[in-house]
Amino acid sequence: MSSHLLPAECAGHSVGTFNTLVNTLLQALLTAQCAISAPELWPLDYAEEALKHGLDMYDFVIVGAGSAGSVIASRLSENPNWKVLVLEAGGDPPTESEVPALFYALEHTNGTWNYWTEHSDKACLAWTKSRCYWPRGKMLGGSGAVNAMLYVRGHRGDYDGWAQAGNTGWGWDDVLPYFERSVQPSGSKEQPQGYVTLNDFPVHDEDIEQMIFQGAAELGLARVREFAEGSEIGYANLPGTFQNGKRSTTAKSYLSTVSKRANLHIIKNARVTKLNFDEIGRNVRSVSFTLQSKHEMNVNIGKELVLSAGAIETPKLLMLSGVGPAQHLNQLKIPLINDLHIGDNMQDHVYVMTFMKLNEHKARAWTTLDSLDSIYNYLIHEKGPLSSHNTVSLTGFINTLKKSAYPDIEYHHFIIRRGDFAGLNIFLTGLSINEQFRAQLLKALETSDILGVYNILLNPKSIGNIRLRSSEFIEPPIIRHNYLTEPEDEATLLRAIRFQERVLNTLAYESMNANFLLPTIDECDVYELRSDEYWSCYIKYFSTTLYHPVGTVKMAPEMDETSCVNPRLRLNDCNNVRVVDASIMPKIPSANTNAATIMIAEKAADFIREDWLNEE
Repeated sequence: MSSHLLPAECAGHSVGTFNTLVNTLLQALLTAQCAISAPELWPLDYAEEALKHGLDMYDFVIVGAGSAGSVIASRLSENPNWKVLVLEAGGDPPTESEVPALFYALEHTNGTWNYWTEHSDKACLAWTKSRCYWPRGKMLGGSGAVNAMLYVRGHRGDYDGWAQAGNTGWGWDDVLPYFERSVQPSGSKEQPQGYVTLNDFPVHDEDIEQMIFQGAAELGLARVREFAEGSEIGYANLPGTFQNGKRSTTAKSYLSTVSKRANLHIIKNARVTKLNFDEIGRNVRSVSFTLQSKHEMNVNIGKELVLSAGAIETPKLLMLSGVGPAQHLNQLKIPLINDLHIGDNMQDHVYVMTFMKLNEHKARAWTTLDSLDSIYNYLIHEKGPLSSHNTVSLTGFINTLKKSAYPDIEYHHFIIRRGDFAGLNIFLTGLSINEQFRAQLLKALETSDILGVYNILLNPKSIGNIRLRSSEFIEPPIIRHNYLTEPEDEATLLRAIRFQERVLNTLAYESMNANFLLPTIDECDVYELRSDEYWSCYIKYFSTTLYHPVGTVKMAPEMDETSCVNPRLRLNDCNNVRVVDASIMPKIPSANTNAATIMIAEKAADFIREDWLNEE
């Protein structure tokens, strides 16, 4: 690399040797940056071949290469006699997706669907537009390429509840083998090779972790190695879907590793616009999609269409194609194919963010040198703070009523060190907190470390829905979260905050001079600080999504009038459409949802194999 990388006045003061050394370093850094998300990490794009030669019929067409779609494509293409096509609306993940510490930097970008919910006076009032920002992944890996990479299954009660609702084959004992299969390190004919790579995140904030674990212990909550049957309550560091300092999505682990199979094609930047049914509406004959935002194409389906576009795009696509609530589709003049409760039953883990100041006027200030060291360590050694995601993996599960062995609240923690204004800005921009409250938090960071605590409602009673805004596929849907419309939800979150008040009184937290950081909120400050009335008002402002929408294409027995897919995930009254993603969940699990989504796809792959091999 030439010395032109250096300013002329700087290069002119060197006889040349040191310029060469510095430019060698710069070359190494740039090469390392390019390698983070290099093209060879990802499947080849079949788009140009499709444009040049058209598309033949495929046995299976999969919409979406996210956490579920990548699994399905990998498993179905194990059969060399089946031709499999994946249509993904986005492209390869950007560098920021691969770097664990930068997951908040992916929001508000072209790598995400940037949805905003409808206004509500019960949640998100501290956010821009006083609405909740709901990003979803639009790239290989889907939302698994923008999430916090945490892997936790949920518990027996979650899945036994699915089975008790009539979903035969979905109890804990039924789904556990599929969780295990997905991460199985070695395979056999009876137990296929697993692909999910799990590792413990490196810890770079030992003092904060020690404070949180010790504070929980003072309140009688154990530190557990993993959340497994019999140990559903306590605090632990969750494992993550990452390896060697980089994110590991199912698009990388399941799909890229097998993408050279002759019977598997992946088309990127392919946005599906409509499912084309036959005259009687019992089979989808083809799928229409736009390629690279300008080419309109169709692909015919030989055996089955698999919808894995996620809990927002899957119901949207079904409704655009005439499958959904009859009254709603009639209003938009969309010809009705099938009257189903598509878009209903939407559930999400709403949480309330509380903030704590630590070591005010005593905390060591973060410096530019710290940032530079972090960047260098990551690029050259794949280590350092950028190789982790802060303290987010440190997770607590508690039951606020102490009436159950299962949790009703989950806690995540996010530390920002004093003076790390760039880090706090990435965090606040990702969350979409408005300028008024952003300024207050940035001011507090001048003198203190700030610990953000996510108080997460695990078993929401409030149910939202999704509807079309128009019959045009380009329009974002109408998302009504309906957070906190059921009083029990707010009551549980209030108990969660009261638990944090108890945490603040522990010796561990007192040793770090921990106190609530309460932003000025005119509406709330008329009440006594930390009274029930105050916290109830605060919750309206600092509540939002944990990015876990599910349930919008509900799985239930067909005799259940709210059913959209049956327990084998076939779309009701349709012979060749299966839905395989988080939208089928009848009830949200008491945990982050990515592990469960992967499990669903593994189980669905068996359904598909069984159904079609029996016919062949």
